[in-house]
Amino acid sequence: MSDDNIRPWGQYDIISSGTGYQVKRIVVNPKSRLSYQRHNRRTEYWVVVEGEATVTLNDETFTRSRGEVAIVPVTTKHRVENLTEEPLVFIEVQTGDYFGEDDIERFADDYGRS
Repeated sequence: MSDDNIRPWGQYDIISSGTGYQVKRIVVNPKSRLSYQRHNRRTEYWVVVEGEATVTLNDETFTRSRGEVAIVPVTTKHRVENLTEEPLVFIEVQTGDYFGEDDIERFADDYGRS
């Protein structure tokens, strides 16, 4: 993974991208979480491949384990967190017309980015 893709909560790598899609491999460190956020131009599909994800969509929280999927429709507030002692790894498939970091509206963030 590139050093540019290291974040306070873990890291990601872009696996593939093309017109209308982008695919990332995301690793969330133990006891870490991403910001509570939403996107206006993309939908995300999260497939857990290692560990257990605690997912929040519009203030409803549930878990997903290996082989399970969470779907994050466009404009849905969302967060993924790793409450365990082992790394969480999931594949994120984004579909839409724009995938830039400036399409992130943060509502809460543990690292002062909101």
